[in-house]
Amino acid sequence: MAREPVARKALNTYQSSLDYLYRLEKFGMIFGLTQVKRILEACGNPHRELQVIHIGGTNGKGSTAAMMASILQHEGYRVGLYTSPHLIDFTERIRINGQEIEKEVVAELTSWMIERVNAAKITDPFTFFDFTTAMAFLYFSRKMVDLAIVEVGLGGRLDSTNVIDPLLSMITNVSRDHEEVLGKGILKIAREKAGIIKRKRPVITAATQPGVLRLLSRVCRDKEAPLYRVGKEFRSTGSETSDFTYEGLHRKLWNLQVNLRGPHQIVNATTALGASEILEQLGYPVSTSAMVEGLRSVEWPGRFELVTSSPRVILDGAHNPAGAIALRESLKEEFPYRHLILLIGILKDKDFGTILRTLTPLADHVILSKPHLDRAAPVSLLEKALKENGKTVEAIEDLEEAIKRGLSLTGGEDLLCITGSLYMVGEAKAYFRPQRVR
Repeated sequence: MAREPVARKALNTYQSSLDYLYRLEKFGMIFGLTQVKRILEACGNPHRELQVIHIGGTNGKGSTAAMMASILQHEGYRVGLYTSPHLIDFTERIRINGQEIEKEVVAELTSWMIERVNAAKITDPFTFFDFTTAMAFLYFSRKMVDLAIVEVGLGGRLDSTNVIDPLLSMITNVSRDHEEVLGKGILKIAREKAGIIKRKRPVITAATQPGVLRLLSRVCRDKEAPLYRVGKEFRSTGSETSDFTYEGLHRKLWNLQVNLRGPHQIVNATTALGASEILEQLGYPVSTSAMVEGLRSVEWPGRFELVTSSPRVILDGAHNPAGAIALRESLKEEFPYRHLILLIGILKDKDFGTILRTLTPLADHVILSKPHLDRAAPVSLLEKALKENGKTVEAIEDLEEAIKRGLSLTGGEDLLCITGSLYMVGEAKAYFRPQRVR
């Protein structure tokens, strides 16, 4: 009985910390490194004590980061992982060896950092992402991780994470997304992502477009940074995540299995394996068994995730055209179904027309909804974009009601796919969290 008031106090303190952090979102996205550098300096520059793997790219950053973390943990390293956004709880963003940061620690770090920010007279505006990135670096430094895997939030050049001097930079791929921020056209986007390339630090990329590769090659040449390519130095064969072959600098591995669904995950796995070989050259040994077991046991929720099997429900955070294409191919290859029920909600700053055109032709029934977010596209806007494609479309504003409707339509041989945004997936995952795949 005596512990209950303490627990309540800790929870309230955590909630107060979240209230502070989310109030910083009022400043939106402010690109630039000045404020995050000032916050880090006030906190003792903890990022300078870290050995970092920096991961950028349009899609696959999180999955690749999770694979890298799993591989390195199996090798015995103490591994920090910083990703965004979270699906259900803020603590998902900051992990060490798979364990989320404790709520009490979030509260303690927030309070400690606010004191130092105020003492340094750092005034608004700084952003939610500036502050939480600094928090992650501080936590990893205090916990003395061997390696920290850090996912770029958006873009690269002016992203808050780009204060680090990494061991290795990774650019998973480059496609169109966030053009209102990063610039129109694939090459402008590529330039922003190339901003994470540092002098004499090796780079690995799975990008394939000739123009993008020329740009990355030029930046690497100017910065004397060795460039490695998936499809050249690192290759894979096979189309199934349960059985593919990898050939890299010094290894050839057969019959590999990835515990993430979708053929696009083979490219992400190849990128992670290639990065592991580069790390070996930098003095961080990674055994074959760690590579094999790391991929076999990796977990990354919300990416073509089966959350319940009766009825079958898939969650996938496809939030841009490239992600929608990957989901479309995964749906074709991974799960046979009689009818596909598609429940989709998209943010209004996304190319929702292309996403809808990519996914809805597969569906027998489409339900339009939205996450509880100001940035979500109104259901009426999505409905208007679909009005001429001949699909059976329902518009259900409330996501919980939309999920219930989708479940009512999903028979034993059917599939319900909930997608369009990681925010949609997060809310849906919270709905299904008490359930388990049987």
